[in-house]
Amino acid sequence: MKILIDMNLSPAWVSVLEEAGHIASHWSTVGSLNASDREILLWTKTNGYLLFTHDLDVGAILAVTEAEGPSVIQIRAQDISPHHAKDLLLNTLHKFAENLQQGALISVDEEKSRVRLLPLRREKTD
Repeated sequence: MKILIDMNLSPAWVSVLEEAGHIASHWSTVGSLNASDREILLWTKTNGYLLFTHDLDVGAILAVTEAEGPSVIQIRAQDISPHHAKDLLLNTLHKFAENLQQGALISVDEEKSRVRLLPLRREKTD
């Protein structure tokens, strides 16, 4: 998989993901350091990557825009360092690979994972 690591995560994630056989880039090497979340999502989708982030706003943007991509993994653990969360991320990538290829928002922490397929649709009320 091609994975873009958001600015709110360490660039050390690149080598962790590459060692696991993925193509990985940190946003700091491909885009503006003060880019908006929307700009990062657009780059990610346009270039065929999924986004790995610690930013909860990304899910809100996907919901509001009802976007069909890119896929996003939000890590919600207390310790988001590669040393601590490596297995959590790699297991999520493996377990939900099909969902990520179709388009999904996955929130993951040490206890559970929540998968929502894209596009996220708001429930309509009468």
